[in-house]
Amino acid sequence: MHLDEYTTHDATGLAELISTGQVGADEVHAAAREALATVNDDLNAVVAGPFEEPLEYSSDGPLGGVPFVIKDLICHAAGVRTWMGTRLTGPDGVVFDHDTELMSRFRASGLATLATSTTPELGYNANTEPVTSGSTRNPWDTCRSAGGSSGGSAALVAAGAVPVAHANDGGGSTRIPAAYNGLVGFKPSRGRVSLAPDMQEALYGCAAESVVTRSVRDTATVFDTICGAAPGDKYAWSGEDYGFAGLARQDPTRLRIAVHTESWAGTYVDPEVVASVEAAAQTLQDLGHRVEVATPSFDWDQFMEAHYRYWGGFVAESIAGISAMSGLEPGPETLEAAILKGWEYGRSLTVLDMAEASAVVNTITRSVAAFYRDYDVLLTPTTNTVAPVLGHLDSDDSSLSHEEWTRRIFDTVSFTPLQNLTGTPAVSVPARPSSAGLPIGVQFAGRINEDGLLMQLAGEYERAAGWSDRRPRVHASAIS
Repeated sequence: MHLDEYTTHDATGLAELISTGQVGADEVHAAAREALATVNDDLNAVVAGPFEEPLEYSSDGPLGGVPFVIKDLICHAAGVRTWMGTRLTGPDGVVFDHDTELMSRFRASGLATLATSTTPELGYNANTEPVTSGSTRNPWDTCRSAGGSSGGSAALVAAGAVPVAHANDGGGSTRIPAAYNGLVGFKPSRGRVSLAPDMQEALYGCAAESVVTRSVRDTATVFDTICGAAPGDKYAWSGEDYGFAGLARQDPTRLRIAVHTESWAGTYVDPEVVASVEAAAQTLQDLGHRVEVATPSFDWDQFMEAHYRYWGGFVAESIAGISAMSGLEPGPETLEAAILKGWEYGRSLTVLDMAEASAVVNTITRSVAAFYRDYDVLLTPTTNTVAPVLGHLDSDDSSLSHEEWTRRIFDTVSFTPLQNLTGTPAVSVPARPSSAGLPIGVQFAGRINEDGLLMQLAGEYERAAGWSDRRPRVHASAIS
């Protein structure tokens, strides 16, 4: 299979070619391996791979044989080395003897894992430039960031190396790189995707497992295969059948859509990003939806105080667990400076500190829920700017305290973390690019457990606006 043909198809298209016998899965995998190896020279997005053979998968799944990459964080496969973006795992990484539930579901869906992708250290950055592996570069402009923390996955999908890749999202880590790379990035409602068997929840319920794709239908199909509780899970949704693939093909009824373009942090938002959101709002209005300016109201400083404690606690838990597996001690030789500060901060937290943070989260969550009594969807930018230049968020900067580092991240990506703290769903989709041709993403956010409605709206917007013809400078189709 020639790369020109391979990169033309999304995951759904490749699955159809394979299932109907028009092309063999082995041919598709060979094309994917070639694409991964070649674009990675420019992007530095692969941690391990491409593997000579894909990890075991079900050829009978709805995505049987489709090339896939897993992010090197949280989701893991039995026997596959993982580093989690940190030196604390040691030079050889650590190996789990079991699949996570999500990995088992990826296999059952038919996704054929051919590599693992880069992440910043413990996912604690909106930029992917860990000390362990260096800078992951954006295929639209290799002087710019691919975003984070799912930067490696997003760069590879945007460059046509694979049509879909694993991602996760604790403050925007699926949606931010999706926006910077011109992709679809969906953060589901809290508890939609199981974290079994290793944990009940990650980042105190803020983190969610996901994928990045080039089409809404691919996102919908994957979520149909990975959603649902495992035995013993803390959260178990029962109020909605999934059927996301079907919903993505159906236009929603007329919706009440609020649009908001000012940073809740009071920080800069690029006028071109604002203009792109306004253009998306006009498209939605032309489709028949009621669109008006409105925003949830909450105290950003209190919001950030909760984030300091949640992220500090998560970092401390993660480091303690990794240290126990690797036998290495946390310190400046094994951790980046900002992450080490998070470790120290997290270890100082008390039960009362966490209770105060939970009280803030409760107040904000209920305030946002009240906002959604009047609106079905909130439309915002996904990120404050187009992809910034490499080095803009340096997690090895020893001059920053834990609080300063956390605020620096969310000052630059202030629209995504609200959905993590409240557990509500959100999706970033490509919108009108910048004047320089760089991707800009817009975010649709909604009520808890109304993931299907967002999938419908994203599908309708994709049919109206379209983006499948956009390709970055670094792309597998350009390989001779």
